[in-house]
Amino acid sequence: MKKSYIYILSNKNRTVLYIGMTNDLIKRITEHKNGISSDFTRKYDLEDLLYFEEFSDINQAIYREKQLKNWRKDWKWNLIKDLNPELKDLFLE
Repeated sequence: MKKSYIYILSNKNRTVLYIGMTNDLIKRITEHKNGISSDFTRKYDLEDLLYFEEFSDINQAIYREKQLKNWRKDWKWNLIKDLNPELKDLFLE
């Protein structure tokens, strides 16, 4: 079964978060970094991958994306910092 991912992007100053979903994480983040993405991510220069989760069922990924989009901003930051305390761009690793 094809894998799906949810991911969280931020800008260099870590002031804005964006949650997305894809079935090809590397391709999608590369698109964000090259400006081939949504108007929102281009407007706020959101290209640093701070967090992601992998799913074997697309329905689980859709559910998780919706869940995270409804979370408070501080909850999202806590989730990110649990996995990535230094807030590094995980795409580079």
